[in-house]
Amino acid sequence: MVINTNAIRDVIVSVVGERGFMVIERAALFAVGGLALWALIWQLDLTVNGLLVGSVYALGAVGLSLVYGNLHLPNIAHGDYMTLGAFIALFVFGSLVPEVWNENSVGPFTFSYTLFIALPIGVLFVAVFAVVVDQLVYRTMRRRGALPGVMALTSLGVAIALRGFIQYIWGTEVEHFPRESKKFLIYTVDLFHLQDVLVRIPPDMIFVSIAAIVLTLATYLFLNMTRWGKAMRAAADNEDLARVTGIDVERTNLLTWVIGGGMAAAAGILFATGQGQLLTISGWKILIPLFAAVVAGGIGNPYGAFAGAIFVGVVGEVSTAWLEPSYKPAVFFAAIIVLLLVRPNGLFGQSRS
Repeated sequence: MVINTNAIRDVIVSVVGERGFMVIERAALFAVGGLALWALIWQLDLTVNGLLVGSVYALGAVGLSLVYGNLHLPNIAHGDYMTLGAFIALFVFGSLVPEVWNENSVGPFTFSYTLFIALPIGVLFVAVFAVVVDQLVYRTMRRRGALPGVMALTSLGVAIALRGFIQYIWGTEVEHFPRESKKFLIYTVDLFHLQDVLVRIPPDMIFVSIAAIVLTLATYLFLNMTRWGKAMRAAADNEDLARVTGIDVERTNLLTWVIGGGMAAAAGILFATGQGQLLTISGWKILIPLFAAVVAGGIGNPYGAFAGAIFVGVVGEVSTAWLEPSYKPAVFFAAIIVLLLVRPNGLFGQSRS
């Protein structure tokens, strides 16, 4: 997953020279920055919703980036792990709890208290599933020295097989979480005494965004404050050196899958809660902005993935002021190409010598 923007830069420099490129770069930054600021302010409603959606993307993107950074595997099945977690939660809503539990919603939100049971069950199930797949498939391939491209294609096979299994169990129809109809939260914002802007926020998205940020923060604290978190980071930086210092790399790999799979499930459940509906291809469709977020933040950098996800969420939502929502994937990557022309390694990526 490499975007060689340095080659594009070299072509431009060969035509206009280094100084000319700097002038073009700064002019482009000024123009894009000004346009972006104008769009963010005058489309405040979409900007706020983009921040909320981006925070949910962040939860999925951090897990995806963590797996890539530690195991050097672009896990194409990550989106289907999200879908699996959401369908497990749906199973809890529909089969494991009494129907009466779903009748009363939580405060201003549309979902019931069952969500607080379904969320940990879905996270635990997918975390275990991710470990089982690693032990049966990826671990064997790592030991045989499989190339990264082969590993990526294998994850694509896992994604297709898992999606087929989900469709076999739950079908291909749209599923809906039990919910109670609630009004949007509406705020009026005075923009510089020039215009009043209505900001409409689905109440569920506030909860979903806060939950996603809390879970992402918990992952950050684990990676930086605990012994096993530091061991995971050490193994990601230099696996051979980590082994020499006594770190059990296989155990850190398992832990990576537990966290990555669990975060995927949590993101899938929260995203389905915010949207109110679920398809067997929901996770596959979300995978595009997740990979875009990982690239924007710096490949293999979980913290950069968070910032990249916010960037992708805002850009995608604001673009709908002028374009059909179906153009979002194109908008994601067009914006990222512009970003990578300025910062070839992403927002927080480090250059490699």
